[in-house]
Amino acid sequence: MAVMVLTAAYCSLGGSISTIHDHAAKIELTVNVEDKDVTTYASAGWKERLGGLKDGELAVSFFNDIAAGNLDSLFWAQLGNVVTFEVRLTQGSVSTSNPKYTGSILIKELKPIAGSVGDVATQDVTFPTSGAVTRATA
Repeated sequence: MAVMVLTAAYCSLGGSISTIHDHAAKIELTVNVEDKDVTTYASAGWKERLGGLKDGELAVSFFNDIAAGNLDSLFWAQLGNVVTFEVRLTQGSVSTSNPKYTGSILIKELKPIAGSVGDVATQDVTFPTSGAVTRATA
């Protein structure tokens, strides 16, 4: 069993945003499928299910950077837009041991100011996917 510790994950967003793993402290891609109940009287008292529509979201925690042309202004310019994404477990080349997950996300929320006195300025945001999420090893 190959177990790993995430120390150098890769995250890139399309549009004008580009790579953000140099500011990110957490990257989480979630994909799921609707649970459709197809139970009938012939199910003998057991629920039966089929998968419905697929969905996903990309959650990222990153350190704010308000320098000109950096994350704050780049994300602000993309608010409401659909951009592409790519995430990997490491920054190394895509391979069978480092697959890439790609797709598109809607930049639906931003939290440009969040925190208490003395906190590091960060954003914890979650972007819904738009369309298919794919996995590739080459």
